[in-house]
Amino acid sequence: MTIAENRKAHFNYHLEERFEAGVVLEGWEVKAIREGQVQMTDGYVVIKDGELFLIGLRINALRSASTHIKPEADRTKKLLMHKEQIRRLIGKTEQKGYTLVPLNLHWKGGRVKAEIALAKGKAEHDKRHTVKEREWEREKGRLMRHKVSSSGKD
Repeated sequence: MTIAENRKAHFNYHLEERFEAGVVLEGWEVKAIREGQVQMTDGYVVIKDGELFLIGLRINALRSASTHIKPEADRTKKLLMHKEQIRRLIGKTEQKGYTLVPLNLHWKGGRVKAEIALAKGKAEHDKRHTVKEREWEREKGRLMRHKVSSSGKD
């Protein structure tokens, strides 16, 4: 079940490979995620000292959060993956133009997982092409609906 999705990722990047990683969270964060208090629009993944970290995932604390904990909404979250996978990702991201982008957060076996992708940034003309394709598909659907509804009236 999807918790949050990064919709900008599909528009801004060519997605090459997808991976699943565990997310290290605090108790109040899990409770807030269950209540839907999460946003991941501008999230990105960085590699530091051979570990993966998710930055830009915003989890807003619930009002009923504990009094002895100071919740920080934009805290950097550590991602959990096998060492071999992380080494492979480090090698790929050192190549020109590759980056790691979070795609979504989802539940798997009662745990929060993040789907991340190895991606290349799209050029401006690629983004325009994507918009044109989307608009053409919409227009085509309109034309087909109009054609079907008008042919039934004859």
